[in-house]
Amino acid sequence: MTFDTTHALKGNPKCIFFTDFDGTITLRDSNDYLTDNLGFGYEKRRQGNIDILNGNLSFRDGFRDMMNSVKASFPECIKELNANIKLDPHFREFYMWTRKVGVPVIVLSSGMQPIIRSLLVHLIGPEGEEIEIGSNDVMDRPGRSRNEEGGWEIKFHDDSHFGHDKSLTIRPYAEAIAKMPENDRPTLLYAGDGVSDLSAAKETDLLFAKKGQDLVTYCEREGVPFTIFEDFSTILDKTKDIYSGKTNVRKVAAEGAKEFQEGGNEAEMTK
Repeated sequence: MTFDTTHALKGNPKCIFFTDFDGTITLRDSNDYLTDNLGFGYEKRRQGNIDILNGNLSFRDGFRDMMNSVKASFPECIKELNANIKLDPHFREFYMWTRKVGVPVIVLSSGMQPIIRSLLVHLIGPEGEEIEIGSNDVMDRPGRSRNEEGGWEIKFHDDSHFGHDKSLTIRPYAEAIAKMPENDRPTLLYAGDGVSDLSAAKETDLLFAKKGQDLVTYCEREGVPFTIFEDFSTILDKTKDIYSGKTNVRKVAAEGAKEFQEGGNEAEMTK
């Protein structure tokens, strides 16, 4: 899917906010939930995560294995997720503020678009229909239907080893902004928690990296400007300050690096 960057840049926003979905907007990864409860289970999924982290398995192949292990029909999967996946308690407040001040929010995910859209509408309300989504998709297996058991499979966004290289979605925005007068350029922000968020973070001005996840360690090692968050209340406060000019991304990143050095980070494998 190719985004029309003019939509997000319309109205000269001060910021554009990109965000991961699973484990960032939600409290639990929906794909992990499906695999653990309707697929081959936690232990095999965890081993796959370790293999990905060690470079023995691509994210794309590992994720395909996870989804192929889920035999429930696609409507049943969505029903199960709507009943069990919860939103970050402060995301709706954050999203309503962005709507009020004209800050576009764009979800970039390794998950599947119909699941993400269903959860956004279920958890936020009809306003969830308006959030742009860049993600993988779902398709019927040959001769089958997603409405029957074993009838669906993941449709990847691109040919990258991630399945969805989020940086490819952000880059057109960054390139368009680079051509704008300096005073008119919006600040690009990104929130995420896992390895697949790192390439996207490099295309933005500041990353909000979830505390306790391995993305923080990756950013420190790669020199990506970041600040730590525990939930969207932190993101809302800091984004408001950046939006108002009370602070800037350099100061927030410096504070984030200091917080990391003083408090450390208990890393956990996340996507």
